[in-house]
Amino acid sequence: MAEDEQKKDAVEETPQDEAPQDAGPVAGEDSSSSQAVGEEPTPTPPASEEPATEEEPAAEADDSAAEETADSPDADEKAEEAEPAVEKAAPEAEPDPEDELPWKERRRLAKSRRPHKPGPQQSPEERKAARLAERKRRGAERRKERAAAKARKTPGTGTPVAEKDANAAKVRQGIVVSDKGQKSITVRVDIVRRHPTYEKVIRRSRTLHAHDERNEAGEGDVVRVIETRPLSKTKRWRLVEVLEKAK
Repeated sequence: MAEDEQKKDAVEETPQDEAPQDAGPVAGEDSSSSQAVGEEPTPTPPASEEPATEEEPAAEADDSAAEETADSPDADEKAEEAEPAVEKAAPEAEPDPEDELPWKERRRLAKSRRPHKPGPQQSPEERKAARLAERKRRGAERRKERAAAKARKTPGTGTPVAEKDANAAKVRQGIVVSDKGQKSITVRVDIVRRHPTYEKVIRRSRTLHAHDERNEAGEGDVVRVIETRPLSKTKRWRLVEVLEKAK
C-alpha cells in the first residue's frame, strides 16, 4: 500500500513541474520543438503578396477618381460635343418639289386635296347659271373690298408740278457758202472728230439755212447762227452776228 501511494504522488508532481515549459515556445527555438509538443506551425505569407488591408484603399481611390471624372464639367462638355456630331451625321430632309411650283399651281393642288362633297346632278343650263351667279357674287365682293381700301386711303399732298425750263438754244459757227436768197444764207459747219474705235480723224460738214433779216452776211464770211422756230420750209436757224468778213 505504501508503494502505491508513492507512485500516485510522483505522477501528480510531474505535470505541475512541466506546466511552465509547455506554456509556449521560447523565442529562438526551432519549429521542431513546437512540433514535438503537438502544436501546428503557423504559415508565413510570401514576400510578393501584400496584406488585404493595403488593397482596399487603392480600390476606393479608383472609384473616387471615376466619380470625379463623371461629375467634372469637362466630361459634360465632351458629351455635349459628341451629341451634335451624331445629329450632323443624320441625313437632311429632302426638299419638297411643290415649293418650286408657281403659287397658282400650289393653290390648285391644295384645293384638289380638300375633301369635297358631291352636289346634285345639274344640267348644262343650270351649271352655266350657277357659274354666272358665282361670278357676280365674287365681283360684288371685289368692289366692296376696293371701296373699303379707297376709303381707308388718306389724300396726300402729291408731287409738285415740275417747272419747265426752256432748253438752251443751240449755237453754231460756220462759213457762208451762199447768199443768193433774199434774207437767207447758207452756212457750212465743219465737224472734226476722232473715231472712237480706229482713232482716225474724221472731217465732216453740214449745211444750214439761216435767216438774215438785214442781208448783212456775204459769201465767205464767218458767222454765228442760233436755233429758232421754223421760219420756212428749210430755215430753222437765225443769224446772230458776223464774226469775220471775207477778204
